[in-house]
Parts: sequence; C-alpha cells; structure tokens
Amino acid sequence: MKKRALSLFSGGLDSILAVKLIAQQGIEVVGVTFTTPFFSPDKAKKAAESISLPLVIRDITEEHLQIIKQPRYGFGRNMNPCIDCHTLMLKTAGNLLEEFGASFLVTGEVLGQRPMSQTKQALSLVAKRSGYEGLVLRPLSALLLPETIPEIHGLVDRKRLLAIRGRGRKVQMELANQFGISYYPTPAGGCLLTDPAYAVRLRNLVSINPDFDRRDVELLKHGRHFTVGTPPTKVIVGRNQADNNALIGLLRDCDDLLRLNKRPGPVTLIPRGGSEEVRRVAAALCALYGNVGEGVSVEVVCESGTSREIILTCPLSRKEAELIMVR
Repeated sequence: MKKRALSLFSGGLDSILAVKLIAQQGIEVVGVTFTTPFFSPDKAKKAAESISLPLVIRDITEEHLQIIKQPRYGFGRNMNPCIDCHTLMLKTAGNLLEEFGASFLVTGEVLGQRPMSQTKQALSLVAKRSGYEGLVLRPLSALLLPETIPEIHGLVDRKRLLAIRGRGRKVQMELANQFGISYYPTPAGGCLLTDPAYAVRLRNLVSINPDFDRRDVELLKHGRHFTVGTPPTKVIVGRNQADNNALIGLLRDCDDLLRLNKRPGPVTLIPRGGSEEVRRVAAALCALYGNVGEGVSVEVVCESGTSREIILTCPLSRKEAELIMVR
C-alpha cells in the first residue's frame, strides 16, 4: 500500500521544501491549502503546479471568523490570531486524513522563524489543540523537535530530516538549488490580518459590530471608511470606479446606497443602513469626494431596498472628514 501524507501548503519556499523532503522518502504527498477573505489559495496553486503537487483547497471562512471574534490565544502584532489559525488549519487537514488515505500531516514550519507561532511551546500547543498531536511532522526542524508517530513507526526516516532554526533562509535556498526548485515566491505576508492598515479597519469594525460576517470583512478592502454618529455607524466612500463596482457588488437590501444625483461621483455605502443623522453626514461625504465645490448645494440620492430619498447637502469639510476617518 502506498504511503501518503497530507501537507499544509502555503506555496512558500518552506512548504515546498517540506513536501520535497517527505516525497524523496517514497511517500506520496497531497497538499492542502485554505481560503478566507484574508488570504487566497492563488500562491499555493501556482507553486503546486510548479512541483506537480496535487492540491486540495478548503474554505474555512466561517470557522476563521469565529476565531477572530474570540481568539483563545490572542493576536499577533496586528489582528492575526496565528496560533488559533494554525490550529484550525491542522484540524481541518487532519479531518481529511481518512478521506485521502493518508497517515500523517506535514507542515513547512521552522522552529524560531516566527516569535509568536513557531516557538517550541507554540508548535506543541498547536499540534495538541488540533487533535492530531503526534501525527504532525515538521521536516525542516524535525531533529529539534520530539519524534512523531510516523518516525517512531518507521514510515519516515528521521535521519533524513533537518534541524533548521531561526529566521534565516540561507539553508532553505541551498536546498532549493539541490532540489532544482527555480520558482518560489519571496517571503512576504500573504495574510491581510498582518497588514497594519487593514487591521485598523478590522478593529474599528469589531468595535462597531462585534457580530460581523463575511460581507463585512470583504467591505474593509474597498473605499474610504468613516465612523459616523451615535451609536457609531460605518460609512464607506468609493475612491475610484473599481471601489464603486466592488461596493455595489456587495450591496444588500438593508443597506443605504448614496450617489450624487445626475452627476458622476463616488458610491457611498452605509452597511445595514443608518439614522437620519448618519445619512446626512454620508451625503455630505459623498459630495466632498465627488469634488463638489466648497459651499455648493447638491442633491444626493439615497436608496435602501425599494425606497428612495433625495438629500440636499453641501460637501463636508476636509477637516471634518479627517476627524471621522478610520485610519
């Protein structure tokens, strides 16, 4: 019977090397990657194609959103719940072991590469919390970590695994040359939750609407964001046509959609609608970023479902806009 493993696969160099190290021991490897509004499988798909790795993609959005709302082990520097996230990924992949006839899990993690999620304690915690402790093999740092079940049972030759530690990439790049790997992406944060600007918007969303959903976090990627009124309400103003199209594409019947009447300008969205005060300020923001002249009165159309209202307004001042802008 063919030996098989499932490997968490981000498409980065470490995950590519982890696959290669296991595959060279005669073990068939299937990659598993994940998608949410915060990261896509695109990099993994391209890298998998370059090494002819079969790849399974799983959408973990709903579970991931729950983690962001209540991360058991907290956030990293921004809004990245890395320990909880890695646990979810391992658990999801582990649940696929039987389906794919695989015996154990592989990851490209390197001991000490990341200060929060790749310490010896964190790696052990993640494996334990996933429910697959003992079946999680990290080939790049295996000689620095306790033996796993596949090593103990002889499925994997421990002597052919590595002892890489720390943030440097010299050893990995040398290995890439040995394996003839010419394509691999430069190391960079592929997760929006590690982006400081996005994290600011997400914190603001959490404070306004702790019960946010997938659409809410998708909206954070587009336009200028403002917090208006009491209770605080989010208002989003498109910056360009791409933003306008994205906001309209994410529109729901319960939202307020504002646009300048009979003249070009930004789409302005109030998710789930707003009070009269919020609509008034949103209309003034729409006029401001529609380049209506200072002090000039203009009509703004506000639509919600089947209702339609005309708001007569003047542009909000830049100073007032800056005071309520989320940044």
